[in-house]
Amino acid sequence: MKNSLIVLSGGMDSVTLLHEYASQIALAVTFDYGSNHNAREIEMARINCQELGIEHIVIPLEFMAQYFKSSLLSGAEDIPEGNYDDENMKSTVVPFRNGIMLSIACGLAESRDLDTVMIANHFGDHAIYPDCRSGFVDAMTKAMQEGTYNNMRLLAPYTNISKSEIAKIGKRLGLDYSKTYSCYKGGEKHCGKCGTCVERKEAFELAGMEDPTDYEK
Repeated sequence: MKNSLIVLSGGMDSVTLLHEYASQIALAVTFDYGSNHNAREIEMARINCQELGIEHIVIPLEFMAQYFKSSLLSGAEDIPEGNYDDENMKSTVVPFRNGIMLSIACGLAESRDLDTVMIANHFGDHAIYPDCRSGFVDAMTKAMQEGTYNNMRLLAPYTNISKSEIAKIGKRLGLDYSKTYSCYKGGEKHCGKCGTCVERKEAFELAGMEDPTDYEK
């Protein structure tokens, strides 16, 4: 039975979750919050949903780009380079982004008579993103259950696993990762130097997989 809504960015993690749980996903929602890479991610989200025959919608959240402070929202030139655990990567945090998106997803799911919302946060995000950690997931789960008539469930199965372990799931599923996008700079090709590009490269290497990503030379 298709009883779930997935928050789908179009990156490696959420696309893997989409394919792994496709049999129970009725709706995928992508939020356009004005980040540098939203347009490329949305393109990939649509492609994967079309392949799987899953309804996909895009919800605009212009107010976040207008009022929130983050290097993800202020232009590619402001994106720092380095690993996710580097102090300078904190500039890429969009304050309470997952909280806002999950709140909207929860209301949308209940409106569609669905009882589960899915998100693909993972352990590698924990270093700098507070709204990807298990404590946040637990608190948001409780809030969604208490705030809905159908006791909405939040499913975040990747919370305590690494991106390389997610890549291994995708490998088992035969997923084509060239149809995903990660780069925070949002260019036609991945820059290969920003935190999410570095993490993407490491994930494929640690998973023992060929990296299909088109990086800038």
